[in-house]
Amino acid sequence: MLRLIGELIRPYRFKLLIILLAMLVETAMSLASPWPLKVIIDNVVGNHKLPHALDELVRPMLDHGNKLQVAGLAALAFILIALLGAVASYIDNYFTESVGQWVAHDLRMRTYHHLQRLSLGYYDTHQTGTLLSTITTDIETIQDFASSSTLNILIDMLTIVSMLGLMFWLNWDFTLIAVAVTPFLLFFISRFKKAVKKATHQVRKEESEIVAVVQQGLESMQVIEAFGRQDMEQEALNQVSHATVSAALSARKVKSLLSPIVTITVAFCTAIVLWRGASLILRDVMTIGALTVYLSYLTKFFKPVKDLATTTNAIAQATVGVERVRAILETDTILPERSDGAEPRFLKGEIVFDHVAFGYSADTPVLTDVSFKIEPGQMVGVVGPTGSGKSTVVSLIPRFYDPTSGAVKIDGRDVREYKVNPLREQIGYVLQDTVLFRGTILENIAFGRPNATRDEIVAAAQLANADEFIARMPKGYDTMVGERGSTLSGGQRQRIGIARVMVRNSPILLLDEPTAALDSESEKAVIEALERLMKGRTVVTIAHRLSTIRDADKIIVISGGVVAESGMHGELMALNGIYAGLHRTQFDASAAKASS
Repeated sequence: MLRLIGELIRPYRFKLLIILLAMLVETAMSLASPWPLKVIIDNVVGNHKLPHALDELVRPMLDHGNKLQVAGLAALAFILIALLGAVASYIDNYFTESVGQWVAHDLRMRTYHHLQRLSLGYYDTHQTGTLLSTITTDIETIQDFASSSTLNILIDMLTIVSMLGLMFWLNWDFTLIAVAVTPFLLFFISRFKKAVKKATHQVRKEESEIVAVVQQGLESMQVIEAFGRQDMEQEALNQVSHATVSAALSARKVKSLLSPIVTITVAFCTAIVLWRGASLILRDVMTIGALTVYLSYLTKFFKPVKDLATTTNAIAQATVGVERVRAILETDTILPERSDGAEPRFLKGEIVFDHVAFGYSADTPVLTDVSFKIEPGQMVGVVGPTGSGKSTVVSLIPRFYDPTSGAVKIDGRDVREYKVNPLREQIGYVLQDTVLFRGTILENIAFGRPNATRDEIVAAAQLANADEFIARMPKGYDTMVGERGSTLSGGQRQRIGIARVMVRNSPILLLDEPTAALDSESEKAVIEALERLMKGRTVVTIAHRLSTIRDADKIIVISGGVVAESGMHGELMALNGIYAGLHRTQFDASAAKASS
């Protein structure tokens, strides 16, 4: 944990030095604050001697009966001590908050950057809600610890040592009382830390479940309302919320033990000091002012001890947060990228699968031995039974995943020899359901190429048959779309998705049956746009409706983890194999539906 915290705070060394100096001034002022009161009690009200250095300064005034002047100086010193302490406290708090916010920002960006570089396989096995909880709650916990707790621990230790020195100077046998109790407190705190960490782990886990349930519910609200399952979703949240409350109360029960134990210990020590101090004052061995200073130090001595105990909670919580963040940062599913990798400027579009095998986990292979070749400019359909690996084949082309054996080659070079982002810039995607982002239509089209001009975006929208409905909108291309494009119809979203690929002008195009969920009118507009988009490009399309690939240059049938059949429509129908069976099933069902 300390290594990560050290990395985070290193860029802010100068600010941390300012915070440390401010804390030292605060500590010094805290140590000095009881002394003006001692001067008034012992030397203005009473007639005791001051410490030698102070006595030489004040004694002449006392000898001339100017006790009121001494009281005024003591009051002025009290104000000055408070003023310096307040200024130091302001500087401490201001820079502490600054460091904390920037540490959180740096860690948040570092974690999110790492998440964006991970293979898609990571997201197949991790809940989004848990990741969101880590990026928000856990990073906030680390922020608090990194910005303040680390220095507070140092200052508390310094305060304890300084006060022990002063307390021994004032009365050594009193101080032995505090010193004797402290090891027992520290032992209790060390035992206490393990229980707090375990309880905090459970709280964080349950909080992540809340985020996951709420996120899923909000993203699926249309389906929930359509099926009238609001009560079921509310009950799901109720269960995880109850679990969170239970975990939090269990954690609080453990944490709440600490403060009473320290309070009782302080009260016990104070009672002994009061009893012992009273007897010494009655024998003129100690002054009332000295006892007052000592009692003040005794209370303040246990405050940093109590703070260190409280910091145990912060350490336990930060440790849990660091473990969850490191679980992300140390994930090794990042696709390896060669430092000398090629940066393709414009690919021809030749695609070769050379004995490719792949599985999302080691014990469940999806592809076992897939080999085929697509020539530049060809349109190729990928079909097969449900779960045969059609989407997997397409996902390997842009290197969303790497094959477990064999190679995927583009223009004669293994895709692993290319740099990832330049490779993906040469590939366009039109999926079954286009994902739009909250923003304007212009921004959503420009997502394909952020540096595209407005004229290029409009031209792409015209080719995608999107300009006609965009022009009718209140603000045209500057119209805001709802989250995930919820304010647009399916056909409109698909045409914006096509425009996004148009403006990118990629030589390779991957399609996942983009017309499957559209009505006949929208389908016609989208097909016209796709025909323009596919012209002159290598196209690989996952075909659910076989009518869309009847005229394809090649059809690849995936079944049993291999290429079971390959050829043109007529050739495959003549084979009377898997493709012909899928075709008959689909078209017989369509004919039966039409006749009914």
